[in-house]
Amino acid sequence: MRRIVEYRKLMNITQETTLADLKIVYRNLMKEWHPDKFADNEEKKEEAEQKSKEIIEAYHFLVSVSPETHEANKEEYTRIVSTAAVDNVEYKGQTLKIFFQDGSVYEYFNVPKATYNKLMNSGGFSRFARRHIFYEFIYRPVSKATMAL
Repeated sequence: MRRIVEYRKLMNITQETTLADLKIVYRNLMKEWHPDKFADNEEKKEEAEQKSKEIIEAYHFLVSVSPETHEANKEEYTRIVSTAAVDNVEYKGQTLKIFFQDGSVYEYFNVPKATYNKLMNSGGFSRFARRHIFYEFIYRPVSKATMAL
């Protein structure tokens, strides 16, 4: 959750910002911080390169956790969490990463330690996650399943 707050602060947006508005903010920030704009000042150019990388990372991250993105990918997400078994989990700083047997990986944010402990003590990761995680927390895809040829 901290990453979301930091990225929103960097982009100077709120939780209610739409994807269209986020895109406008992103483009304006990239125009402002594009390294080519500082070609004559090496120090400023390096600062702009770092800042533009942060802006790009923030933009892609915020797009991935956006409710509009979730709505557009709802069918695929529902299919994955309904049919693919949980293969493994990682938990760090209230971020729960779930690895599915089909190769998909999702991160869930602001997951309390108590919920993680209950998941680990449950008889089945998939069943517990379907009931208490998949539709309860902000999430983003980290990687998608690869299709076998």
